[in-house]
Amino acid sequence: MSYRVEFTSEATDGLEALTSTIQERILRKIKWMSENFEEVSPQSLSANLSGLFKLRLGDYRVIYSFDSEAKYITIHRIGHRRDIYD
Repeated sequence: MSYRVEFTSEATDGLEALTSTIQERILRKIKWMSENFEEVSPQSLSANLSGLFKLRLGDYRVIYSFDSEAKYITIHRIGHRRDIYD
């Protein structure tokens, strides 16, 4: 069963700042993750991003959280790896 996906305004702003090619690639990966979440091994973050997880796409990262019971994914940030953890 697919997970529902919600984007925060910060994530939407980060996505819109990227080229259309990168945007499409990221959106395809998020869609795949939402449809196959049981196959995903979430990579947890620490320090000020504790409780969040990352999805790697080359040099880009998607920072997200999820609720397994509600089958819900919230995308918090999207951006280049050099900037995303600030």
